Amino acid sequence: MEGGFARGLIRRGWRNVREAGPRRLFLTGVLILLAVILARFGWGFTPDSELPGVSPAERAMYDFRTYLAADRERTDQDQRVVMVVYNDQTLAQVRKRSPLDRGLLAQALANLDTMGAKAIGLDILFDQPQDEDDQLIATLRAMKTPVAVGYADVATNAGSIGYDQEKYLKSFLARLSGTRAMPASVRLNDQFGATRVWPEARGDLPPVLGRRMLAEAGDGARTLPGYTGAIDYRLSNSSDTPLFQSLPIETFIDPQLSEYLAPAIAGRYVLIGGDIVDTDRVATPMSETAGTPQPPGLQVHAEMIAQMLDGNALPRSSPLALWAFALLFVIMAVLTGLLEWGSWRIYVLLAAQFAVMLGIPFVMQSGGIDTYGLPAVGWVLGWILAFTAVTSAARTAGAVQRNFAQGALGKYLPQEMALEIIERPELLALHGEKKELFVIFSDLEGFTKMSHALEPEQVARLLNRYLSMLSKVVLDHGGVLDKFVGDAVVAFWGAPIAKPDDGERAARAGYALWQAGEAFRDEVAKSDPTLPRIGKTRVGMHWGEAVVGNFGGENRIQYTALGDSMNTAARLESANKSLDSNVLASRELVERSGLDWWRAMGRVVLRGRAKPVDVFDVAPDWPATDRKALAEAVAIADPDQSAEKIKQLLERYPADSALENLLQRTRSLNEEGAYVVS
Repeated sequence: MEGGFARGLIRRGWRNVREAGPRRLFLTGVLILLAVILARFGWGFTPDSELPGVSPAERAMYDFRTYLAADRERTDQDQRVVMVVYNDQTLAQVRKRSPLDRGLLAQALANLDTMGAKAIGLDILFDQPQDEDDQLIATLRAMKTPVAVGYADVATNAGSIGYDQEKYLKSFLARLSGTRAMPASVRLNDQFGATRVWPEARGDLPPVLGRRMLAEAGDGARTLPGYTGAIDYRLSNSSDTPLFQSLPIETFIDPQLSEYLAPAIAGRYVLIGGDIVDTDRVATPMSETAGTPQPPGLQVHAEMIAQMLDGNALPRSSPLALWAFALLFVIMAVLTGLLEWGSWRIYVLLAAQFAVMLGIPFVMQSGGIDTYGLPAVGWVLGWILAFTAVTSAARTAGAVQRNFAQGALGKYLPQEMALEIIERPELLALHGEKKELFVIFSDLEGFTKMSHALEPEQVARLLNRYLSMLSKVVLDHGGVLDKFVGDAVVAFWGAPIAKPDDGERAARAGYALWQAGEAFRDEVAKSDPTLPRIGKTRVGMHWGEAVVGNFGGENRIQYTALGDSMNTAARLESANKSLDSNVLASRELVERSGLDWWRAMGRVVLRGRAKPVDVFDVAPDWPATDRKALAEAVAIADPDQSAEKIKQLLERYPADSALENLLQRTRSLNEEGAYVVS
């Protein structure tokens, strides 16, 4: 019963998605494919690559899983490995920090050789000459205990060694040929800032330190050959007892103490190296998650030795299994997105799916499976992407009917109002409210006269094309198309919803309207050279208060704006003809536009008005210095001085008809210093 109900819901959901149309279905398919890829490759497409944002999250989740697994199974101190260390107290005693004192090392090695260690590993690079080298070489050549001597080269570890250092290191190791002291790589895999996995086995490098030690001690079968998976980090069950015993190296320089120290060394693997603050420290999943101090690199080698002795080659999910997981979770998302449940059950289903996706990696980690490379975050993000793609397609299909209704209303009403009416039908009631608007009027010069010389069909075709181009400009800039008056376009910003950047968008739209008009002129001239040359588009812009809302009767309404600001914008558009300008804006709009491309065009008294208006036009190609100079010239009270300054600018822009007009107007100002537009 429940299964049939769910299948019915899915079928209805699929019908909804299909109604979104072929393009939307194709996009949905592409997004689902991307979701599968994301769910499979959350760590990156190759071991060395990463997906921005996703791969770092995958590593953080892995570190957290690793820490939790180790925290649940804390262990006693591992008695199989001992670390003999140079610590900060050692360096203080020998009064030498770098390189580490090799005379001290030689003495310690000589004594350790008598204590029955299985093998000794030196996590130290002898990459520069020291006075004690001959003593150390002699000690190493005489060792009966197998010794793995640290090796690195520029090709694989450029951050730790230079060319000259590598050259000396090789010569040092060559002097040990034929002895039980063998080279061993001390290179760790610290890719992406932390040591999480074993270093790769390379043919051009000796075996890694721990593997060399086990092989020379007769435990070669336990070296996990070819293993490059996760390091099985552990935590001590006591905060007072470290996971591996650590003894200062100076403890072993007195031969008389060998008898007492031998039980701590006999039958164990001994690692010698530094445990020095801020030196050779390694980030691990433990330190990255718990915020604890980073351990020395020596301890990471100890962890790998212990893992080999445990035979713990952590199994890793196969590529086929990872693909299966990715497909499973994306299919779950798609099916869930097709459901139309509107009750609490959908939320229970979502919670269960997220619990599965997030829980599986932790269960696998706790079960001893290597989850490094398991895209746990990718699963979740892939699920979200697929679910969003399907539900978005369903919403799009549901919006088809909505768009039809909106389009039908939009044939009579502005689209913004149509959308509001669909959302809230009660808005059909008549009302208006006062708002601050950015208003634009545009007009096509000479079109009315030209239309008398053309066939009506030609007039309709040209007018529709022109209004379509200008309408697109307004809508692209977020404006409301108020009305068309013949070839004139009226638009405003600030209603029904005001936005902080309305001023800038309106100003840019005004300039873009003029540009669209010029493009229309060129388009018509190229398409039919026999037509008369169409005039330019003039634009007027103003900011002010207006009453905006639905006006009309019960049978017919119009969403529009009324008020003096609308009239001012219309008169500014008309003034372009007298001022030989293209785009004219009032100071009120200019100061609220946030743009600096304006140039002052003086003060004018608009037709039918008594109060002067400071007007500006658009000059994006003018340098700021010239715009500033023009503003200063216009502000000069003396007409002759003002004209002289403007004349100097006109010499640089001789083809600028608006600037030339301003020069002429400067000599025809009224008592208030304004030009009266006739």
